Amino acid sequence: MAAIEETVTQPMALVPAGDPGIIGLPIFAAGSVCLGLALVGYVPAGAVGGVVPIVLAATGLGLVVATIWALALGQTMVAGVYGLFAGFWLSYALLLLGLLHKWFLVPSANVTHVEALFLITWAVVMACLTIASVRLPFAFTAVFGLVVLALVLLVPATLNASASLTHIAGMVVLAFAALGLYLFLGSASTALGGPSYPLGRPVVR
Repeated sequence: MAAIEETVTQPMALVPAGDPGIIGLPIFAAGSVCLGLALVGYVPAGAVGGVVPIVLAATGLGLVVATIWALALGQTMVAGVYGLFAGFWLSYALLLLGLLHKWFLVPSANVTHVEALFLITWAVVMACLTIASVRLPFAFTAVFGLVVLALVLLVPATLNASASLTHIAGMVVLAFAALGLYLFLGSASTALGGPSYPLGRPVVR
């Protein structure tokens, strides 16, 4: 009876514990690797729709899960980051599906400018995220900065149909995918009781 009373009087843990990065980071990297390989020419430009299964069903939805998890833990900035990237990947998948299936009734002559509109919009938002992240360990700021660089490179690459700029942008995407995997390995090490990986000092303290 005393054991039952003790159990009842103890506060219940209503908020789940853990680190949302254990899902968010590798699922972000998966979409980035897929997109990076497509941009460097692993698949023909006409087959770019092949990235949709990963960026939509894996990365986009996986980041929504990570966002909800972070919100449950009260991790505002983490939830904001995962939520923004979920929006990016889901909207990218919708853009591809919409343009490939002509859902948005965009004339063929205007497709490149619609794609550039998407890239410019997200470059602006991700640039603000990069600035906001300067109090985080440098590895996170580096990821966001590389995302901005890739988006900026893709604007003239898209408008001018430049294969060389697209290839460079793809290499940048693969670079931030590698950083995302590094961050994931650090989170996994910590989750398993090991040491955290060095992430660098924040730009601003």
